[in-house]
Amino acid sequence: MSVDTAKIFENALPAITSEEYRDVIGHYTSGVSIITTNKDGVDYGITASAVTSVSLEPPMLLVCANRQTGTAHAISEKKTFIVNILKEDQGALAIQFAKANTEKFKDVHLTYSASGDPVLQDALVSIECKVVEEVIGGTHSVFMAEVQSATKNEGSPLVYYRGRFGQFNQYE
Repeated sequence: MSVDTAKIFENALPAITSEEYRDVIGHYTSGVSIITTNKDGVDYGITASAVTSVSLEPPMLLVCANRQTGTAHAISEKKTFIVNILKEDQGALAIQFAKANTEKFKDVHLTYSASGDPVLQDALVSIECKVVEEVIGGTHSVFMAEVQSATKNEGSPLVYYRGRFGQFNQYE
């Protein structure tokens, strides 16, 4: 049986611009995290929604970070970071870490992990990670990391949808 590839491509979806993609992918609800690291005594951090579980054996996750940020450079060199998953009332903190060239850690309660990376004390979950592989994808570094340790607090997660923060509602 032969396949007429011309007919397949006739029905293909149209090409998409980066602006259209931003709008489309904005329909995907995600959690909100602050990724932190410390390199040479300097704390770095960015807000990220591109975080996902990869494997249970061994426990692994991935984080995507814009390569132009100081945080991505520091992670790339140091090979450790913390994923701090935010609580539903931490939208202002997410905005604080999303802005470039600001005092991101101002008034933030911190402890430090065994690897010396900043841990947000009030986060819903904090996951200590060690990079096992870095892949470049367009403008971003994709860090594949093994989970070294994790802590959790009570609460519900902050969610991100169509450029806005919100709360998670459970249905039974």
